[in-house]
Amino acid sequence: MLAYIKGTLEQKMTDYVVIDVGGLGYKVYMSSISIEKLGNIGEQVKVHTYYRVREDDISIFGFNSNEELRMFELLLSVSGIGAKTALAMLAVCTPAEFVLAIVSEDIKVLTSIPGIGPKSAKRIVLELKDKIKKEEQIQELTNSVNSTESAMTSKVKEAIAKDNKVSEAIAALQVLGYNKKEIEKAFEKITDKEQMTTEEMIKKGLTILSI
Repeated sequence: MLAYIKGTLEQKMTDYVVIDVGGLGYKVYMSSISIEKLGNIGEQVKVHTYYRVREDDISIFGFNSNEELRMFELLLSVSGIGAKTALAMLAVCTPAEFVLAIVSEDIKVLTSIPGIGPKSAKRIVLELKDKIKKEEQIQELTNSVNSTESAMTSKVKEAIAKDNKVSEAIAALQVLGYNKKEIEKAFEKITDKEQMTTEEMIKKGLTILSI
C-alpha cells in the first residue's frame, strides 16, 4: 500500500522515527543503522516502506534503499523469522554482505546476528537459495517461451566460465530482486572483474543497478 514516505523528519528514537507528511506524523520502525544514516531532525527525508497489517497491530517499517527493503521481505518469507529479527539483521550486515552469505552458505555471518542460531541460519540459507533456483527456472522458462537469448556479452560469459565469483555475484543480486538480464547488462560495464572479490562485484553491481 505504501511504497515510500517522503516528508520532514520530526523525531529519531532508538528503533523508530516520526516523519511528518502534510501534518500527519507517521511512526516508522527502522534499524539503528538506518536511523543513523537517515538525516537530521527538520530535514526532508524519504524512506522505502513495508506496511504490515495484523488483527491487533498495524506497523510501518522503513528502509534507506530498495535493496534493504527487499532483504527485509526475503527474511520475512523464511519460516520462523519475524520483523524484529529481520530489522536486527539489517543493523548488522548490508544487503551485499547478506546475499553473499546466502550464496556462499556462510553460516558464521548469519549466526552473528542477535536471535539467529545455527538452525535458523541454515534454514535461511536453504529457503533463500531455493528461492533463487525457482526464480532462475521461471526466467529460463520465460526465455524459452519468448524464444529470446540472454543479453550476456561474450566477455561476461567468459568471466563466468573463468571465475565462479561472477556467477556467485549474479546469483546474489538475484536474491535482491533484480532479474538476470539486468544484472548481466550491469556486469558488462565492470571492466576489472578479475581483480574484484565477490562482495566488491555485488556492491559495484548494486551501484550500477540503482542508477
